[in-house]
Amino acid sequence: MKKWLIRLGLGWMVILIGLQLVPVDRSNPPEHGRPAAPTEVQALLQRACYDCHSNQTQWPWYSRIAPLSFWLAQDVKEGRRELNFSTWGKYDQRRKTRKLKEVAEQVERGDMPLWYYLPLHPEAELSAQDRELIIQWARHGGTNSEPLR
Repeated sequence: MKKWLIRLGLGWMVILIGLQLVPVDRSNPPEHGRPAAPTEVQALLQRACYDCHSNQTQWPWYSRIAPLSFWLAQDVKEGRRELNFSTWGKYDQRRKTRKLKEVAEQVERGDMPLWYYLPLHPEAELSAQDRELIIQWARHGGTNSEPLR
C-alpha cells in the first residue's frame, strides 16, 4: 500500500511538472478604441473590469503556474469574447448598445465582477455608488458626459 501511494504521488508530481511546459497565451493584443466614459467611470472600469474585459490584462504571478494558468487564460479569453473594451471601436452601434445593456444588467445584479475574482483582487470590489455610476453610464449610452448622481 505504501509503495502504491509513493508511486501515485510521484506520478502526480511528474504530471504537474509536465503541465508547466504547456504554453498558455497571456498576450495583450493592441487596442482598437475604448468606450467614451467620464474619468470616474473609466477608472472604475479599469479597476474592476479591464483584467478580463480588455487587452490590458495584468497577469499575476500565479497565472504562470499550471493548471491555474489554464483556467485564468480561459477566463480572460471568454471575458474578452463576451466584451472587450479594447476593441470597442470595432463594434457597430447595435452591438455597443446591446453590450452596454448587458453591462448595466450584470453590474446591477452583482454578477460582475465574478465572485471568485474578488478574493485575490479586492480592489475590484464595487461599492453601491460605484455600481450606480457604471449602471447610469451604461444606460445613458456609454457617453463621456457626466453620469447622473
